[in-house]
Amino acid sequence: MRQAKRILKELYMAGIKAVHPADAVKRHMRLSRNILRIDGTRYNLKEFRNIYVIGAGKAASGMARAIEEIFGNLITEGVVVTEYGYERRLKRIKVLSGRHPVPDRGGLAGARRVLAIAEKAGKDDLVICLISGGASALLPAPVDGVTLKDKQVVTELLVKSGAHIGEINRVRKHLSKIKGGGLAKACAPATVVTLIISDVVGADPSTIGSGPTSPDPTTLEDAIRVLKRYSLLDKVSKGVLRALKSAENETPKPRDPIFRKTRNFIIADNLTALEEIKRASRSMGYRAVIITSLLTGDVRDASNFIASVIKEARTSGNPVSPPCCILFGGETTVKVRGRGKGGRSQELSLLLAEKISSLKGVHILCAGTDGIDGITEAAGAFVDGTTLKRAEKLGLKPEKFLKENNSYNFFSPLKDLFITGPTGTNVADVVICLVK
Repeated sequence: MRQAKRILKELYMAGIKAVHPADAVKRHMRLSRNILRIDGTRYNLKEFRNIYVIGAGKAASGMARAIEEIFGNLITEGVVVTEYGYERRLKRIKVLSGRHPVPDRGGLAGARRVLAIAEKAGKDDLVICLISGGASALLPAPVDGVTLKDKQVVTELLVKSGAHIGEINRVRKHLSKIKGGGLAKACAPATVVTLIISDVVGADPSTIGSGPTSPDPTTLEDAIRVLKRYSLLDKVSKGVLRALKSAENETPKPRDPIFRKTRNFIIADNLTALEEIKRASRSMGYRAVIITSLLTGDVRDASNFIASVIKEARTSGNPVSPPCCILFGGETTVKVRGRGKGGRSQELSLLLAEKISSLKGVHILCAGTDGIDGITEAAGAFVDGTTLKRAEKLGLKPEKFLKENNSYNFFSPLKDLFITGPTGTNVADVVICLVK
């Protein structure tokens, strides 16, 4: 297992390096003789009076560092908000911090600073917006009649109910002055360029960070429908219910004129990381295949799917024959029933441990690319065909830990937790399977 862990860690880190925030920004953005190029789009900086930088997310400080290196003293002012532990000191862009996934007063203060700059921008100004995973929680700007506590409660209820990120953001957009195109509205009539590192399956700009500079295709009715689906209407505050019934809080839609001078660019996503892991594993002699970067749904269903692919590869050589590296990416959901400690990647690992028990030559790492899984310091966990046997010797019963959502304390005594610390980026989760 020791050698397999080393290989799995190397592959994971190769994927993380591919989505490093500063590198991703510099791959997609070039500045030469006052001409700014972002992919195929050109901007003449002589046309702008001021250049402002705003944004939020776990990769915000790394992205902001690259922007400083590219623009230097051309930056008029900037503020970004990142998660505690991800901060770094920059010269021209202020880096503030807040809590994720449930927002706090640090994020609230940061959101006010971001909005202040956005509202300051005029028609002859350029606003560079940096968005990455975690931005939704890190930019809480409640609409009138809704408090920070209200938003905290709504977020906690949705997360514990097993709502997927798209559903959570559908509600949050309609309770915010920033989300769902609100930030673009605040910036108008300035020119807005948004660089996005996606942590969302499918990399839809309107979903990533709750789409602060994107038109919102969802409605107030959609948000209410989500609360109904998870039986939460009687658990949220009256202020939240009033806000979701007020037409004033409807988000700007496609074709709204506020988006005429706004462009969104995806500069890294889950597939970016998976492609690099595939390349790295092939250089090690493995046949490699990416099954999907769109893994979603309940973690139990995901574990069944992953296990079936592994077993098929072992028995028939499809979709790839051993020795092979089989890759999955995305973001599953966990319905929290117990009071244990864990996260979706650790829970997925534990479920897979049950399904590959006694299979020789199968080694798996499930991990979040941000380095933090759930409310733990672990990014995820390692499993192989011996995991349950080793657990049994220590008196650890997997079904008990699954019932309590306590996967962290299952893997900790086995020394199979994968701990990296904050990676400074976030493109959702990866599952790396080595089959010999």
